[in-house]
Amino acid sequence: MPEQVPQSSPLVLDPEASDHHAEHQALRARGPATRVDILGLTVWSVTDPALLKQLLTSAQVSKDGRAHWPAYADTVSTWPLALWIAVESMFTAYGGDHRRLRRMVAPALSARRIQDLRPTVESIVTALLDDLDTRPSSQSVDLREHFAYPLPIAVLGRLMGIPGTQLRGFRTVVDGVFDTTATAARAAENTASLYEALDDLIATKRAEPADDMTTLLIAARDDEGDGDGFTDRELRDTLLLMISAGYETTVNVIDQAATALLTNPGQLGHLRAGRATWDDVVEETLRHEPAIKHLPLRYALTDIPLPGGGTIPCGDAILASYAAANRHPDWHGPTADLFDVTRPTKDHLSFGHGVHFCLGAPLARLEVATALRLLFTRFPDIELAVPEAQLKPLPTLISNGHRTLPVHLRRRTVG
Repeated sequence: MPEQVPQSSPLVLDPEASDHHAEHQALRARGPATRVDILGLTVWSVTDPALLKQLLTSAQVSKDGRAHWPAYADTVSTWPLALWIAVESMFTAYGGDHRRLRRMVAPALSARRIQDLRPTVESIVTALLDDLDTRPSSQSVDLREHFAYPLPIAVLGRLMGIPGTQLRGFRTVVDGVFDTTATAARAAENTASLYEALDDLIATKRAEPADDMTTLLIAARDDEGDGDGFTDRELRDTLLLMISAGYETTVNVIDQAATALLTNPGQLGHLRAGRATWDDVVEETLRHEPAIKHLPLRYALTDIPLPGGGTIPCGDAILASYAAANRHPDWHGPTADLFDVTRPTKDHLSFGHGVHFCLGAPLARLEVATALRLLFTRFPDIELAVPEAQLKPLPTLISNGHRTLPVHLRRRTVG
């Protein structure tokens, strides 16, 4: 276990996460949980995986800030990340409300529906690769922009029945949800635009219902009896959750997995020699570079004693620091910082844990594994177009990807 450093004042998290690995090391060095400043708000960052699992499954920790966070009213109107705590969906629900909302969403992401999407995912990936294949070998291409982004957007469009004209508009506003450099005013403007887009989608699908997730969720709002259905706000926020969770996160995992393989040719060699599978790549990427670094927020319903001393007081807010926990040496030993597709145990918390475990995890895994397998089969000589050190991280402490991922798809001829 790393030696703990004294805690005096909260560690201020960098809004742009310019060196998130160093920041996560600093968090772990301060103990299992430590106070941090996240955009002006003091909360407890939990990085110890055992403690984090305990809190994620404890009935004494809530995600409902309205009901269980004394600072909610004073925070929600001024904090730039207010949307993360103000939405009314299973993301922020607790107890019976969470069970009610999850029960209505689960059929839309059933194993059958995900399995039925497999040919669709393969078709979309193939079409994207066909487009990339038309580009001259002398040109570099931004793999994030032209491959990682359009895949989950297209899959979401099919799954949720979002018309293409509306789907394009969601990208800008969803990007804004993950922006931790925005002012509270700019974040509020983005939220207003986001809800306008969601209202347009709901109106479209009410007028033209189909066999898609949006229609299914609207039916759960309109048809459920005994007051157990969605409220109008819960419907909008559930659609928001499905779109944002199914889009940005998948983009990041494709981005990070491709980067890891392109900068570690020995790991790609394991794949080609049959010593690892594409599923191994997906799981090790989720452990090594999860799509979400920190997830706001949870709330202590009682005093929570910490290993080694100290307490998270009742009423305090808790930040699940998944990326720091995934690389904790107590979990994955001295090689925790290394990307290794042959690692025997690739356990991680990147999809959460307990009752809030991500319902969309099977779809994300399917998309990423399919994208990587077909990409590296079509372009076996793919390589980075810039030195690894020139890859710039996204300027956000939540989302974990690169601003661009320039590659050469084929080996370039010289002369």
